[in-house]
Amino acid sequence: MRSIQRTLLWWLALGLLAGIAIATALIYGQARQEANALFDYQMKQVAAALPSQFADPVMPPFVAQQSPGAPGSPGDSLFHADEDVVIHIWDGSGRSLYLSHAHPALPPRAELGFSNVKTAQGEWRIYSVQLGLGVVQIAQPMSARSEVAARMALRTVAPLLLLLPLIGWLVWVAVGRGLRPLREIAAGVRQRDANALAPLALSSMPDEIAPLTEALNQLLARLSHAIDTQRAFVADAAHALRTPLAALQLQAQLVERADTAEERQEAVGKLRQGLERLTHMVAQLLTLARQEPGAAAPPHEPVDLRALAQSVVAEMTQAALDCHIDLGLDAAAGPAVVRGDVDALRILLTNLVDNALRYVPAGGRVDVLVGQGRAMTGVREAGTQSAELIVQDDGPGIPAAERERVFDRFYRVPEAPTGGSGLGLAIVAEIAQSHGAQVSLEGAAPGLRVRVVFPVA
Repeated sequence: MRSIQRTLLWWLALGLLAGIAIATALIYGQARQEANALFDYQMKQVAAALPSQFADPVMPPFVAQQSPGAPGSPGDSLFHADEDVVIHIWDGSGRSLYLSHAHPALPPRAELGFSNVKTAQGEWRIYSVQLGLGVVQIAQPMSARSEVAARMALRTVAPLLLLLPLIGWLVWVAVGRGLRPLREIAAGVRQRDANALAPLALSSMPDEIAPLTEALNQLLARLSHAIDTQRAFVADAAHALRTPLAALQLQAQLVERADTAEERQEAVGKLRQGLERLTHMVAQLLTLARQEPGAAAPPHEPVDLRALAQSVVAEMTQAALDCHIDLGLDAAAGPAVVRGDVDALRILLTNLVDNALRYVPAGGRVDVLVGQGRAMTGVREAGTQSAELIVQDDGPGIPAAERERVFDRFYRVPEAPTGGSGLGLAIVAEIAQSHGAQVSLEGAAPGLRVRVVFPVA
């Protein structure tokens, strides 16, 4: 597992060391330039001071082997026996008048001005100037200048190197204090149980940690809502199943107590009807659980509403004939393709048709219409093309005051026939919401019109 603190410390340490190294190189380069300028100036000053001592043309030539520091040597007082500097003086005829060192071997011909010469002892800086009839040549090794520049750079960087442990400790403390809010959030979340879903405090959080805390709070809010929804669903399901289970138990007792074959057959028929209602309710509960927000939904694919409506109407035709109801389909020309889960949309249309068949009396009529339409205000932008699925009947309808509540789970209007569970329209609303569609109930005078508006694929 990667550590943010360790990563920050490594990068800061490497950056600090790289900064010191770059600063040292820059300081050394600047010191080298200054040392070159200073030593060049000193060489000029030394050459300018020589004529006062070597102007006499009859002075005997200087012996090269004589120690430059010996008493009475011409360079003793002027050059202080500096063995890093070589001085060579010629007269006008090319006769050597003075040589401070025999090594290195300088070029026999002097190039006036400054020049660099490579010798066996390394690279040397030479300054040659003509004074009267004589020529003065002064040489100095470049290594001496590099050594001076290195000492200057080291003296400048040495305080930083001495402060490096203190800087490292300060960086360690600063990174640790900066990451403390993350450890506090982790500790707070670790101490919570499954029922503690209250939001985390944001008052003392840094600006960089606040977005993470807000995201965690949003996740906790969604999780709390999902848990509350599941608890409400379980409570509603338990309440809804209690009555049919009790009825089944009572009907089973009636079967046991039946004295005649006719009574037993009647009790068995009621028991079978109770089992069918219970099976239908359990199937609707499972369907509703699959359509809960946040549940894993299958990928949406193009679905032809006309083909879907034809299939559902064909399946429900026998049920309509048993109820003596005229079930028909009216599919207008033109495309009616939407993106969705074909199984969920089949359940949606089946529930709408089944509800209509339950409410419409014998001899009534139920029509399924599929076609294009204009999206309703609030679903999509006005004027946008959409696909509509309509189920219309000529039954008693639903009062306007009850049309919003019928989408609640387990709610049934007072005049509803027996045998329903109050989950059909709730399932329709959940499926429509997961497909970005809108469901509306409209009066059909007489009857009810259920309109489902889908965005076109």
